[in-house]
Amino acid sequence: MAIEVGQKAPEFGLKDQNGELVKLSDYLGKKNVVLSFHPLAWTSVCAAQMLHLHFAEEEFAKRDTEVFGVSVDSVPSKAAWAKALGLGNLRILADFHPKGNMAEKYGLLRREGFSERAVVLIDKGGVVRWVKVYPMKEVPMPQEVLEAIDRL
Repeated sequence: MAIEVGQKAPEFGLKDQNGELVKLSDYLGKKNVVLSFHPLAWTSVCAAQMLHLHFAEEEFAKRDTEVFGVSVDSVPSKAAWAKALGLGNLRILADFHPKGNMAEKYGLLRREGFSERAVVLIDKGGVVRWVKVYPMKEVPMPQEVLEAIDRL
């Protein structure tokens, strides 16, 4: 079962496509955080999901919000994929070792070993404020989460 609104978001420490460690605690009291879980890199729907976030980066920045893509793929895979897609500054996190550990903490790990397609909004205090799990073939639209941020 997915994490619920009102719960404290579990801490995480994952490397992004550049090998840099990202921790939720680094953003507490400073920025809202959006976690955009996608099942696997190198698939068309996941690519569309990350590109939509990339193109909306400025809107998230205006709202004091840091956005991260998250999947069970490795750092080298994430690096190649980010470069191939031209994701620019969008950071995508490797929930690779132990595989799916973060997705599991957030209640989003599927039996198959990859995450649900889901978006989680965490406020500056570390509390989950919005969660949506999407059908696998549906691309999450940034506008939904931007509206949720505006309601904070």
